[in-house]
Amino acid sequence: MSLRYRITKRNNSINNNKEQYILQAVNTGTVDLEYIAKLISNESSLHEVDVRAVLIALGMKLEFFLTDGKIVDLGEMGRFKMGFSGVASNTENDLTPKRNIKKYHVNYQPSRKMKRLLKAGVKTYKEGRRAID
Repeated sequence: MSLRYRITKRNNSINNNKEQYILQAVNTGTVDLEYIAKLISNESSLHEVDVRAVLIALGMKLEFFLTDGKIVDLGEMGRFKMGFSGVASNTENDLTPKRNIKKYHVNYQPSRKMKRLLKAGVKTYKEGRRAID
């Protein structure tokens, strides 16, 4: 398995719009719940419908616990927690969720195993070339 990249020209808005080049990761498609359930089913004694039901239930419980302010630790998958970004106010009394919270998001913290993988690096190849596994 390898991660594809491309070289992209960007303007650095901090440095007088100077042109610079970066490596940009390129996705190679989307894997959906149905496909993941099928793969897990093929690698286990569980039927695809059962795997899919568990994954859907996991998504529902993830939403439930995140909106309750819990950190959800899924072991090898990593940890998830909900957060938000907002705007400041001059006084504490002026702060309200409706006025000051602008956007909610989910933070993902990789597991130790995933962190080790990221630290070690992942095989990469340039877009347009063949991946070498």
